[in-house]
Amino acid sequence: MKNILKSLLVWVLIIPLAILNGGFREKILIPSLGKQTALPISGILLCILILLVTVLLLHKLVKGDSKTYWAIGIVWIFFTIGIEFIIGSIMNNSMEEMLSAYDITTGNLWLLVVIFTGLAPWLSAKIRKII
Repeated sequence: MKNILKSLLVWVLIIPLAILNGGFREKILIPSLGKQTALPISGILLCILILLVTVLLLHKLVKGDSKTYWAIGIVWIFFTIGIEFIIGSIMNNSMEEMLSAYDITTGNLWLLVVIFTGLAPWLSAKIRKII
């Protein structure tokens, strides 16, 4: 449990990166490339940022086996989805609007970003040869 709580410090750092990535997508990528191209690029960029932060920081706070890193990933998935729906509700987004982000057929890779967020702790431990 202590490892999971410590890992949330890293997860919290991902939030501003996701917000900045969204701003970059809306202000730079979409006007330059169009929505169909910008959405996947933004999703891939966010996955890279998530992995980078996780590889750089998680090992400093968490020590564990493969199960530990999988458990952290599952918690990160639930927190990511939870914060997405909390913020969406605060911004008065409809459930339909919030769920539309999970439709990869639109070019939005958010579903894959959420899954990748769950894989990132385990991947970072593998990259660092901790497990």
